[in-house]
Amino acid sequence: MRPDLREKIKREVLIGDGALGTYLYQLGFPVGISYEEFNLLRPEVIGDVHRRYIEAGAQLLETNTFSANYYKLAKFGLESKVEEINKAAVRIARSAAGADAYVAGAVGSIRGGRRVNVSVQELNRNYEQQITALLTEDVDALLFETFYDLAEMRIAIGKARQHTSIPVICQFAVDQLGRTLDGYSIKEAFGILREEGADVLGFNCHSGPKGIMSVMESLEGPLDVPLSVFPNAGLADYIDGEYVYGATPEYFGECAVSFADLGARLIGGCCGTTPEHISAIAGALSGYAAQPLQEGAVLPPVRPSVAIEEREERDGESFGEQAGEPSIVELVKERHTVIVELDPPRDLDIRRFMDGAAALKEAGVDALTLADNSLAVTRMSNMALGHLVQSEVGLRPLIHIACRDRNLIGTQSHMMGFDALGIDHVLAVTGDPARFGDLPGSSSVYDLTSFEIIRMIKQLNEGIAFSGKPLKQKAKFVVGAAFNPNVKHLHKAVERLEKKIASGADYIMTQPVYDPELIVAVKEATAHLDIPIFIGIMPLASGRNAEYLHNEVPGIQLSDSVRKRMEGLQGEEGRRVGVEIAKELLDTALEHFNGIYLITPFMFYEMSVTLSNYVWEKSAHRSQYLSRS
Repeated sequence: MRPDLREKIKREVLIGDGALGTYLYQLGFPVGISYEEFNLLRPEVIGDVHRRYIEAGAQLLETNTFSANYYKLAKFGLESKVEEINKAAVRIARSAAGADAYVAGAVGSIRGGRRVNVSVQELNRNYEQQITALLTEDVDALLFETFYDLAEMRIAIGKARQHTSIPVICQFAVDQLGRTLDGYSIKEAFGILREEGADVLGFNCHSGPKGIMSVMESLEGPLDVPLSVFPNAGLADYIDGEYVYGATPEYFGECAVSFADLGARLIGGCCGTTPEHISAIAGALSGYAAQPLQEGAVLPPVRPSVAIEEREERDGESFGEQAGEPSIVELVKERHTVIVELDPPRDLDIRRFMDGAAALKEAGVDALTLADNSLAVTRMSNMALGHLVQSEVGLRPLIHIACRDRNLIGTQSHMMGFDALGIDHVLAVTGDPARFGDLPGSSSVYDLTSFEIIRMIKQLNEGIAFSGKPLKQKAKFVVGAAFNPNVKHLHKAVERLEKKIASGADYIMTQPVYDPELIVAVKEATAHLDIPIFIGIMPLASGRNAEYLHNEVPGIQLSDSVRKRMEGLQGEEGRRVGVEIAKELLDTALEHFNGIYLITPFMFYEMSVTLSNYVWEKSAHRSQYLSRS
């Protein structure tokens, strides 16, 4: 009988194993396949790797199940074999471990630090399926590794504690600043997991020994809980067509003693490590006398940081704290407020665009909004033009930012650039797929959904980066969300809108509406919402323009009467009638909404100027009427 793992790890340092996936790659097996399927197809290969680690000195083996969950296996068509793959993995590891070594059921993060569209319900279901399969074969412990978010880790450990009392090891992948992606410090995260049943806490992957050591040193003193450490063999380099890790076994041996001095009681390796690295760790720690764990107060009380509390409570941030004019959210609460969209040009000539911005400034609009390559058609950077509008015209820019074009890195970088330029009003949109635009061969990124990009931008307002790192100051973004009321079931669209508001949206801008009755319906359907809505109105330029919008542009639907009035019209006459129709829509919109969102067609900014003046005329008349009443 092996001693109880909890007791053994308190008294001495155990040697873990090293990498499996990258080691198989070094042995000649290709990337892009499911190494977990080897538990069924090539069990002798997995068993041989386990035995090499035992011979190197490992006292605990991880099962070959890091990605053996429904979500990850489904990518290879293996979702029906979750239980079979996990059970086989435990049997293979147990055979290699013999009587003395422990076997830990490895469970990897499903989201992996990405904003993938996996619901909490799916996470619960997938973790429960994998964990129960591992428990069926009597693993000695469960090891949750390479988690980036505390929220996801809590789901995994919650499922474990529903089914077992065996030891649970929880490991985060963090950088030197030591924060989870959802904004918790490691001390906070460890304190919460300790109360939820974790027996060992630690780190793996993402960083080499130095990065993990820096986080451990930040914990400031010995802990009352054993730590586990499984660092990468440094950063991977791509040399002559192969990935190579530079940290030598000798270096790992030296670091192992430092890890043990800092409270590590389980030390192994992650990506890039080999049996040679584990042998060096075992040799360096041979005869090491572990200091007793401290009963004490290193882990903080279980409460999130102030920034997290503020995010969860969503107690209504005050806008316009910065010097200058009030935000559009504040303006629209007091009076009619006009936002005008003027698309950036598709070429390098910006003269007409700038003339339009100046004319709209003269017309008294409150903000000029610039799309982000709308319809996936390449246009000039809205950041650059927004800066020019702000600095040269003196008009507030409201910039669209699409999920389509930038990954997480690029999105945060983009937002930081806006902050540096003093551009603080943005509209978060999904973005039309690239294959429908003028460069159909380009990639659509979609690292974030529209819900997630809103939440992440508002996170910058709390002084927290997308990575969870603290920033030196807080951003002051006022974030809008898009709403399409031109749907068959308006209540379902409102339900989606409510989720955007829950994510942190401060105001709403709708797709263009061409039916007065729909404007009233939108007002009634959204009356319970506590953030302003800017109703979208786009004057039609011609009959062909009307038919194109109705039949080919997603999210736009024209009434039969409008299409009939525009039929066959073109040129100046088409624009004149288009403005007339827009004025009729404004008559209804101004009765029900303070927020007006005018969308300029084809750079005919004169139409938007006319309609802006009409808003102010009608708004003044309405204000006088209400005061007399």
